[in-house]
Amino acid sequence: MEYKDYYETLGVSRSASKDEIQKAYRKLARKFHPDVSKVEDAETKFKEINEAYEVLKDPDKRKKYDQYGSAWKQARQSGSPPPGWEGVQFDFGGFGGQGGGFGSSGFSDFFEMLFGGAAGGAGAGFGGRHARQRPVHKGADQEASITLTLEEAARGGKREITLTDAGGQTKTLAVKIPPGVKPGGRIRLSGQGGAGGGGGPAGDLYLRVELVPHPALRLEGADLHTTVPITPWEAALGGQASVPTLNGAETIKIPAGTSSGRRVRLRGKGFPRSKEGAGDLYAEFRIVVPEESSPEERALYEQLKETSDFAPRS
Repeated sequence: MEYKDYYETLGVSRSASKDEIQKAYRKLARKFHPDVSKVEDAETKFKEINEAYEVLKDPDKRKKYDQYGSAWKQARQSGSPPPGWEGVQFDFGGFGGQGGGFGSSGFSDFFEMLFGGAAGGAGAGFGGRHARQRPVHKGADQEASITLTLEEAARGGKREITLTDAGGQTKTLAVKIPPGVKPGGRIRLSGQGGAGGGGGPAGDLYLRVELVPHPALRLEGADLHTTVPITPWEAALGGQASVPTLNGAETIKIPAGTSSGRRVRLRGKGFPRSKEGAGDLYAEFRIVVPEESSPEERALYEQLKETSDFAPRS
């Protein structure tokens, strides 16, 4: 069975840390995922990346793989198996070989040769006299997106979504949305990811949350922001205005003498937080004048101009 260089597959050194391996895997998985990649033979490359990560992320598998790789090199240099590896057949087709095709488990013949044997001596799982077993492993985790309104994300609830896989098969899932989920957050659906191998459990499906832009509210952290247009006379004399919230409109007071940019805070009317209660809602006033004034309105503005001694730029 031709040797596969998993470190080379992920583009990391043999001394790479767990975090470095995970970072490299995520980068390559995004690049070669069959659902999005335009690279030729992306599906095969994606399987190779998953297989390499399956081994290198697991300390026990990585140790066993490193031991085999060291023995492979010794055997290649000396022409005979090193002590403890007698009876193991080493193929010297070169590093990075395909190691055979991918079986129903989603892993190559090389992987099953290395990790598919029963527990035992050095020859177990390496084509020796011990019986080989199909490796048991958890299926790959998968990711998709779910788009919510600001209100749905705030209050949570239940939704049904329909997903289509690479083979065109669709499935409908019930999703429980936790209250206060933020954009970019993930909702985990246990056991809804890729199928496991050898009777192993399926992976998980993670739904990345995206929000539909709200027509009047803007989310910043746990606070909500909105703009309230007011007339010049409301700004001067005061009044009342209706502002949107996540639970319907509320009436606020416009203080007399309000300038554009002045804000009113509505405590606890923002986005919910898991432990600290909801954030606040900030309503910012903006004075608006009509693009065209009637003759009567213009006359009143002229009269105000002559009467008032207010000089904001002085």
